[in-house]
Amino acid sequence: MSRRSTPRDPRNPLPHATLSGELPIQGKTHPMALTDLVREVERMQGVEKAELKCGDLVLVRTRNSSYAIFCLGDGRYRVSGGWFDRTGASPAETTINGCTWGGSAIKTDLVASRGLFLEFGNHVVTTRIQQVQVIRADEPTAIH
Repeated sequence: MSRRSTPRDPRNPLPHATLSGELPIQGKTHPMALTDLVREVERMQGVEKAELKCGDLVLVRTRNSSYAIFCLGDGRYRVSGGWFDRTGASPAETTINGCTWGGSAIKTDLVASRGLFLEFGNHVVTTRIQQVQVIRADEPTAIH
């Protein structure tokens, strides 16, 4: 009994891979192709790191947990809830790596976006985000 092999295209060593380089696994959700990912990013809405000021609070509800993320400034956040509460680490000071679609591609300028997964600086990844709310810090009052 001989095995037939499919001729390989030298330009594509992984013929069944998506443009993102991930191989689909039978019985699992197929990875998103790079072209689909780019299209998704263009229409995405979420809370960007650049729009948060020191003292702002971001409330995130995921499929399994809720998180309170307090902006400390300089890319640092004080986080409570979810994994941090369950492990006794609350409140934890950490960074936010960004948001993922459930794979290795990450949008690093986002703090949270509905439908994505939040990844903290300690590599904890949440379940899918269902709701995001931003509570802005009070504007400083001017003294005259």
